[in-house]
Amino acid sequence: MSSSARRGAARRWVADGLVTAFLLLIGAFGSHFAQENQQATGTLRTPLDALAYGLIFAAAAVTLVRRRWPVSTLAVVAGMTAAYLIIGFPYGPILITLAVVIYTMAEEVPLRRAAWLCGGAFVLLALHAFVPFTDPTNTKFGGLLPAAAFVAVPFAIGVTVKVSREAVQRSRADEARRIADDERLRVAQEVHDVVGHGLAAINMQAEIALHLLPRKPEEAEAALTRISLSSKAALDELRVTLSVLRSRGERAPAPGLAQVPALRDRLAESGLPVSLSVVGSAFELPLAVDLAAYRVVQESLTNVLRHAGAASAAVVITYLPASVEAEVTDTGRGGVVGDVPGHGLQGMRERVTALGGTLTAGPLAAGRGWRVHASLPVGAGLSSDEDR
Repeated sequence: MSSSARRGAARRWVADGLVTAFLLLIGAFGSHFAQENQQATGTLRTPLDALAYGLIFAAAAVTLVRRRWPVSTLAVVAGMTAAYLIIGFPYGPILITLAVVIYTMAEEVPLRRAAWLCGGAFVLLALHAFVPFTDPTNTKFGGLLPAAAFVAVPFAIGVTVKVSREAVQRSRADEARRIADDERLRVAQEVHDVVGHGLAAINMQAEIALHLLPRKPEEAEAALTRISLSSKAALDELRVTLSVLRSRGERAPAPGLAQVPALRDRLAESGLPVSLSVVGSAFELPLAVDLAAYRVVQESLTNVLRHAGAASAAVVITYLPASVEAEVTDTGRGGVVGDVPGHGLQGMRERVTALGGTLTAGPLAAGRGWRVHASLPVGAGLSSDEDR
């Protein structure tokens, strides 16, 4: 058993011990006052004696193990309480002891079983209303009301507490599953962006190498070298991404818009000319916003490599007072990416909208080329900075 589990068990035993001590105390003093009250009203049948106090203290003492053995505790306490009432001792704190045990039954035992067992306890208590059994005219139906109250009320309270506790546990479990699902989606997006971009660049360079190999082997060798560099860069970025996801300690810096020039240079080596323009004065962005903007640019350029054919691309990053905008356009075949949206465009949109931004994607007005435009508020993701 872990130390936290041992501490929890110790706290439960202490709490149960305090409840038992309270029941012993109130049984010792409260029963006397109950007897005096019934003497004053003329309803006392049998005065308290050593047997009465023995039943009161024994029933209270058994409650110490009511959570560990709730059914056995109910059987013992209900039997003692029924014997106490059948003998004719005054109504008193022993019924509070029974109520505590009934509450525990409703809280700890499955509802159907608890209802049957508590119903059996009520039948035992109801027997005292028919004593002596040889005198049918001596039935005291008035005694059934307190017996029913001391069973039904704590049972209802126990069931209510149990239902509320289970609802809280389900809510926590649902929240944990939602967080896990969000984390899995985030991991999938990160891996897709990293691996997808690297494979697209490698594929483009491999096609160039195959085309040049028969006629210009020296240029094919250069393309193969670029494949090696691209694959190494992709593997390094994937390794960093996975280490960040595994570790809760020191983390490598996440990619951001500052890495777009390096991305442009890698794509230029892969055969995709990319122009980069920055409008406005660059300033430090929240990490979540910076990463999302970079992934939009990266995924958009990866789609150009995959779908646009022979084309060039232009990246425009605009810094505004309240937002940052990233726009990627190309001169390739318009409409291909839009007709087959795939996971890349969906992942971009989910990233951007999760931060309160907007993303639009579609063919250019001229009918050739494609445009992706993302706008991200710079106030988004501030709380995420602490988590990364």
